[in-house]
Amino acid sequence: MIENMSSRAANSAPSQNDRQLIVNHTNARRTIRRKELRLIVPLADTTIYELEQRGEFPRRFNLTPRCVVWDLAEVETWIADRQRASANRGRSTPHPDVRLRKSRPVHTKS
Repeated sequence: MIENMSSRAANSAPSQNDRQLIVNHTNARRTIRRKELRLIVPLADTTIYELEQRGEFPRRFNLTPRCVVWDLAEVETWIADRQRASANRGRSTPHPDVRLRKSRPVHTKS
């Protein structure tokens, strides 16, 4: 009976369930681990963490207690947004507000 099923499957077109599984697999969201993220986004881990905390970078999530991943599509969208923002600003980049520094405070003239 198993031989009959396997030969039938090999000779017939995919069923509706098989087609749905194929579609779901191709629409699956790809996740990346920290090592891959570092190749895509050349920022330090602490910078990425701070951006995440401020809501300016895609949030990581745990697949398992020891496996942290990011959604690749969200990271790529973030990069594209940064590129658009950079192109809209022109060549000048905004300077950080030095008055907000925690070390080496700016001395005001009295």
